[in-house]
Amino acid sequence: MKTVARAALSGTLVLLLTACGGQAVAPVSSRTVAVQATLGQHTVQSGETLYSIAWQYGFDYKTLAAWNHIKPPYRIKQRQRLTLIPSAASAQAKAAPRPAPAPRKSDTASGKQAPSEPSSSAPPASDDDTVTAIPAHLTWMWPAKGDILATFASGTTKGINIAGQEGDPVNATSAGRVVYSGSGLVGLGELVIVKHNETYLSAYAHNKLRLVQEGDKVKAGQTIAQMGRTGTDRVMLHFEVRKDGKPVDPLQYLPKQR
Repeated sequence: MKTVARAALSGTLVLLLTACGGQAVAPVSSRTVAVQATLGQHTVQSGETLYSIAWQYGFDYKTLAAWNHIKPPYRIKQRQRLTLIPSAASAQAKAAPRPAPAPRKSDTASGKQAPSEPSSSAPPASDDDTVTAIPAHLTWMWPAKGDILATFASGTTKGINIAGQEGDPVNATSAGRVVYSGSGLVGLGELVIVKHNETYLSAYAHNKLRLVQEGDKVKAGQTIAQMGRTGTDRVMLHFEVRKDGKPVDPLQYLPKQR
């Protein structure tokens, strides 16, 4: 199982290095990432967050947190080692069916059917106190004005590329909270990742200037960066949407009319 998982991770990394803007980007710094992927581990570097690491390897952040027994608010430390492969125990726990509650003795004796276990009405655990400000139902907006240079293609282009002029505003596609603001992901330049709810995240890459920091709350349409060409060969915005950690076509969510 681990051998197959490591092979898949290596393949995922190659795709990640060629996905953005349709061009291969593999500087020396990516070699460390490739080795870590092959070994099934990642050593946390300065500036990284659980969200950015999960994004880099194509995982849902909640899955990566579960594999490493990290609980909300998902804080990690520099030089901390994260496993990129599920342990046997976590895999078995996920696969094992939940046992049905045992009937009460009084119900069994009287011939009545035991009542089913009540479902919990408690909300799911949130990663911080600001999650209540993140909408459950999203209203999507275009992150920038300009012609579409490249569209989503599963396995190759993980988002869309939007043309523009250097310094053009880059806007949050929906309300949420910034979970990454930095330049640590190979080939994406100055990058902002916004968490919208427990399911959706969006990313804005190749910026000239980032205008928000990690932890900032943003509104739909708020300017969060300026368009640039960091990590690519022309001015553009590379925009991605991920659902439960998997890339999806942003055009399925954005308004038809621009």
